[in-house]
Amino acid sequence: MLFSKKILLWYEQNKRELPWRKTIDPYKIWLSEIILQQTRVAQGTPYYEKFISNFPTVFDLANATEEKVLKLWQGLGYYSRARNLHTAAKMVVENYNGIFPGSYKELLKLKGVGDYTASAIASICFNQLTPVVDGNVYRVLARYFGVDKPINSAEGIKYFKQLATEVMSSDNIRDYNQGIMEFGALQCSPKKPLCESCPLKDSCIAFKDDVIIRLPVKINKTKITKRYFNYIVPIINYTKDVKTVLSKRTKKGIWFNLWEFPLYESQNELEEADILKVLFELLGTKNFGKMYVYNQTPIVHKLSHQHLHTKFWIVETEESLTNEILTSELEKYPVPVLIADFIKAFKF
Repeated sequence: MLFSKKILLWYEQNKRELPWRKTIDPYKIWLSEIILQQTRVAQGTPYYEKFISNFPTVFDLANATEEKVLKLWQGLGYYSRARNLHTAAKMVVENYNGIFPGSYKELLKLKGVGDYTASAIASICFNQLTPVVDGNVYRVLARYFGVDKPINSAEGIKYFKQLATEVMSSDNIRDYNQGIMEFGALQCSPKKPLCESCPLKDSCIAFKDDVIIRLPVKINKTKITKRYFNYIVPIINYTKDVKTVLSKRTKKGIWFNLWEFPLYESQNELEEADILKVLFELLGTKNFGKMYVYNQTPIVHKLSHQHLHTKFWIVETEESLTNEILTSELEKYPVPVLIADFIKAFKF
């Protein structure tokens, strides 16, 4: 039996019931694919349902404020996906009258849509013969065919795209593409693949040669940078309503356009005496009372290429400060999950 037929048969018997599999609406498929980039299905599904509930159509998403989009996205990380999602929705409305383009090439013109996402939408929604190649597909193809070309090299990307094209099912591309991704997620998983029950094991080169865990090959290009964040959290008590300070991150980089407490980034871990020296610079006042560190041991927040060693410093004051907001309204603002977790735990 052909590789593609085995994948289709496996998918028919093992596919998960997921909300976006009940439709071929390109808006919903596009939304699910963007959310599931860098995100596990279990984590992404509630976000998909939340977005569909708040934005039933691409017009609703295009007309939303960026803040609302970012707030709904809060906790998923890689926030550029949310900003690109919003921009792409506007492009669909403005350039295509709210109708998603039906070809792979036109889909590539949308902000944040690359080869994989365009291929997924084109095949699932419009039945176009375009193979998908994501992390799951790389793994299945690398193991089954015994390919040791790095999947993040120019040569590897080109090779796997061609291989995926050669082995795809031309009879049922819609289910095949979903099937091979599902197969990689459930059967041919990264660390504990279910090889003994695998319908492909008799012809799988990695299984035969016992090199399953070595494949696929990936060049490690990511250098982890340590950064030291010191968040100053004002507790303002000059009125009957407790206030604090939030401002929007406008500098390009992590968490662009999200909100945060006044931040002092240092070269290493700081102590109370160090923070006292920068308080005026950050808050614009010397009139403050009690100050203490919320967490003596830094919280290490890990991003793909950065580890943020973070302390939260609580500063009480009766002085009016710039950018102050009611603590009761903190939940309205889109913030990084690091800050969201602090707000939840601190309980202003």
